[in-house]
Amino acid sequence: MASIYFTPGPAQLYPTVEKHLQKALDSQALSQSHRSQGFKDLYKRADAALKELFNLPASYAIYFTGSATEIWERSLQSLTANSSFHLVNGSFSGKYLEHAQWLGRKADAHQVPFGQGFDIAQVHIPGQAELIGIAQNETSSGVSTPVSDIHALKARYPEPLLSVDMVSGAPYAQLDFNLVDMAFFSVQKGFGLPAGLGVWLVNEKCLAKATSLQGQQYTGGHYSIASLHEFYQQFQTPCTPNVLAIYLLTHVVEDMLAKGIDVIRKETDAKADMVYSFLEESELFQPFVQEPAHRSPTVLVAEVKSRPASEVISKLKEQGLVLGSGYGKFKDQHVRIANFPAVSETDMDRLVKAMRLL
Repeated sequence: MASIYFTPGPAQLYPTVEKHLQKALDSQALSQSHRSQGFKDLYKRADAALKELFNLPASYAIYFTGSATEIWERSLQSLTANSSFHLVNGSFSGKYLEHAQWLGRKADAHQVPFGQGFDIAQVHIPGQAELIGIAQNETSSGVSTPVSDIHALKARYPEPLLSVDMVSGAPYAQLDFNLVDMAFFSVQKGFGLPAGLGVWLVNEKCLAKATSLQGQQYTGGHYSIASLHEFYQQFQTPCTPNVLAIYLLTHVVEDMLAKGIDVIRKETDAKADMVYSFLEESELFQPFVQEPAHRSPTVLVAEVKSRPASEVISKLKEQGLVLGSGYGKFKDQHVRIANFPAVSETDMDRLVKAMRLL
């Protein structure tokens, strides 16, 4: 029996990936030029599918990059001249802050301990901030910021650009993109694809800001927002992109639309409830995130009480159940369980039953 990957990225492949990969090979779609009409048609199809999946306003643009990590840097280069502000509650939200510091920005932050969520009412953002960075789902700690809090933050601070890292929250997170200026993700988590593609969702306010700064900032040449948008208008990319990843993403998103994003969200909630209910009554495990309202439904982090987490991971792997280890200094205290759409309710039930027997 094939292993099931509950790792938080790269993660379990979406069930239809194999079929789409074979079709891509059979049709020779991967040999076409990225300047060809065939690629333009593919990009246009991807754009339409993603806009429908996320309910994006028509004015939003969708750019492709090499990774979500690249978007940290590109967004700061293209959208800030002097300062940014970051809400930090884990390693990845912290790295966005570090990128701003490396680029010489005056980067302020509201930080809470690893594993805790934010009280948005206690967040105070200085007037000079040009961009606010927040992780909707902190992959390292299993903390999720409710989308209602993200929307409330924008309502309190409408002027700075609001940049949302939804790397391990997409496509589950139901953001209102009228209240968000940009968001980004990579495909190896919630979309169940091989790594190598970042997706950047950008509104007109970001484009206007980038245009106003053009020539004043080092923006990485081809991958400035100005350059990305120039090519996007023709459904092209500045350089040769990862055509295979764009092809697979397009088809998987269409599969998700056919299934229904509301169905996917309900299944995600049901699987998360199954795991958290078990963790609450387990003698070996407990939820790491104490506040239920801040527990991620897509990356569930469990603290192992009485033995090394590596032992738990090893025993489950012997059964074909591959969990993620804790992040950083929590490597041998936590296990991380990805609850992405590629993992079925049957898969999750099998995992919970195996964990009960440890």
